[in-house]
Amino acid sequence: MPYDAEILVVGCGNVLFADDGFGPAVIEALGKYSKEHPLPENVMIIDAGTGAPHFVFTLPQECWKKMIVVDIVEFGAEPGTMRIFSVDQLPKGSYENVHSWPVSQPLHELSETCEVMVIGCQPEHISAPDVELGLTKSVEDAIPEAIKMILKEIGVN
Repeated sequence: MPYDAEILVVGCGNVLFADDGFGPAVIEALGKYSKEHPLPENVMIIDAGTGAPHFVFTLPQECWKKMIVVDIVEFGAEPGTMRIFSVDQLPKGSYENVHSWPVSQPLHELSETCEVMVIGCQPEHISAPDVELGLTKSVEDAIPEAIKMILKEIGVN
C-alpha cells in the first residue's frame, strides 16, 4: 500500500514489550478521536509497529511533506514526559529497536526530502525480551498529551 499523504503520523513500537507499545497505542487513540473529529484529508495515520524502518522510512513518496514519528525515546526524564525531537536531537543510542539496530539513519536520509520529527515519550518500563502487554500508568497517561502535540503539528487546534 502506498502511503499517499502529505503528512504521515507513524506510530512505532512493539505492543508485546510494555511501554514499547506507546506509538501503536497513540495511533489507536488518534484513530478513535478522528472518528468524531475528522483529520485533514492530507493526513494519514499508520500503526507501523516494528516494521517502520523497513516499510515506511525507507520508501519515501514524492508527496510527503512531513512525517511525525510517535515512539518511546530514552532521554532521561520522568516516565511519561513528552518531548518533540528533530532527527538531529535524538539522543545517541536511544532511538533503537529492541534488536539494537539504529533507525536514525533512515530518518536522517528521509529528513533530506521532507520534514521529520519524533514525538517521544520517556518510558518507565520496557519488558523486552519478556512479553508484557500494556503500558505503565505514567506512559498511558501521556497519550492525550501526545494527541494534542500531533494535532498541533498537523494544524488542528
